[in-house]
Amino acid sequence: MPIASLRKFTRGVAAIAVCAAAVSSFVSATPAAAQGDLLVAPTRVILDGRRGTEVILSNIGSEEATYRIGLELRRMAANGRLVPVEKSEANDTEEAALGMLRYAPRRIALPPGQPQSVRIAARPGAELPDGEYRVHMSFKAIPKVREVTNAPQPNPSGVSVQLTPIYGVTIPIIVRHGRVQAQVAINQPRVIQTVDGPMLALTLSRNGASSTYGELRVTKAGLDEPVVVSRGLAIYPELDTREVRIPLNKEQAANMNGQLRFEYREMPEAGGGLIAAVDAAVG
Repeated sequence: MPIASLRKFTRGVAAIAVCAAAVSSFVSATPAAAQGDLLVAPTRVILDGRRGTEVILSNIGSEEATYRIGLELRRMAANGRLVPVEKSEANDTEEAALGMLRYAPRRIALPPGQPQSVRIAARPGAELPDGEYRVHMSFKAIPKVREVTNAPQPNPSGVSVQLTPIYGVTIPIIVRHGRVQAQVAINQPRVIQTVDGPMLALTLSRNGASSTYGELRVTKAGLDEPVVVSRGLAIYPELDTREVRIPLNKEQAANMNGQLRFEYREMPEAGGGLIAAVDAAVG
């Protein structure tokens, strides 16, 4: 990446970090993820097998930091959570995904404010069936070695333990090989009462060989702004249905009645195309 582009990117990620501290909902709408002093962009990579791409890491802290880069397997549960999978338990699709990904470097030392790229490419085999293949790339901080004199002294009753948190970011790397597509339907939108307050509940049903990723928008006639916007909703191919629960504040809950329109759209930066929609009376 040219030096001018790196400088421009550094200014951009610094601005994102400031905005994220002020408005937490902005983070879900931006193609960058932060954890500790590490900022990663983009947060989702899709490859078609013909060419590679890059992920940019930036150290937004005040000290040099070292990060280890690796690949992990995760499967999505029906509630949308990603569950780690041991590589020894990988299925054929997951093994193929691990085998086709190439990336470098695998370890990066970043001075403060200095971005660096990680190159990623996929090499699908000639006999690979059409489909979507996914791994999750992790960027984990390697703790600094501290001087012995800085370590806490044992207490009189036994040995003391100092815990060092390890920060990291994980993003999906998706390879779409051949002809893949997906269809989604929105089912059973409703408001439910929970111990944490009212929530919008609905089911996203998916079929086809591809995942989908986007935002849910709920609109109501007569209101200038959407009642609800929930960004970053993915449905991966291992799921036929995903249960979605979105907390509602008092104003949102009050507007969740009568005829509403529910739309599941691509993320704005991907064009905002309509994936699925339904009109339904709620309340």
